[in-house]
Amino acid sequence: MTEDEQKQAAAEASIDYIEDGMIVGLGTGSCAAKMVDLVGARVKAGLDITGVPTSEATAAQARALGIKIVGFDEVKHLDLTIDGTDEVDNNRRLIKGGGGAHLREKIVASLSDKMIVIAEAKKRVAHLGKFKLPVEVIRFAAPALMPKMAALGCTPELRLNTEGDLFTTDEGNYIIDCDFGHIKDPDALALRLSATPGVVEHGLFIGYADIILIGTDDGVQITDA
Repeated sequence: MTEDEQKQAAAEASIDYIEDGMIVGLGTGSCAAKMVDLVGARVKAGLDITGVPTSEATAAQARALGIKIVGFDEVKHLDLTIDGTDEVDNNRRLIKGGGGAHLREKIVASLSDKMIVIAEAKKRVAHLGKFKLPVEVIRFAAPALMPKMAALGCTPELRLNTEGDLFTTDEGNYIIDCDFGHIKDPDALALRLSATPGVVEHGLFIGYADIILIGTDDGVQITDA
């Protein structure tokens, strides 16, 4: 399979977990976009679900497909969230945020009864950190936080958009991408980042993923608790 076919296979497998009447978190990213397309097709065929998008891009996609979407002013919890990932290790720990939506993604995942993660084979890693860890920060704090991130053992850089300007998240914050190469203790790093003033959220998702669906040349590999 090509990487695109692996993503498609994982997305298709995830749809089997959705049932009528569910409130479903709709993830962000290339793999999640395939899942949203599939949900839209199911809705068109009669599936009755309500979606909670994790980004403005996903919200626009869902609306175009006829998926009913709501915000947290209308729901208090979700039955299920399906989202992609940038890396996943053998302990179901993730790095997310390549698309800059990890703040909303983590909020949605935290309020869900179950989180399903979908990805292509290359996203499975032995150690987190080859993918740069996104750290969302308050604009005011960004210059002061750069040396603090470096002190954690990484090479930090402020993310730029395609025009070469500073990337801004849906919430109006900046992102510092931290190149660790190998994160030796993801759990400790997550706690350290969460306790740092000026850090809004980081891309380490620890204890969130319940089921991992990885598209491979031999089919979809399933990892669960």
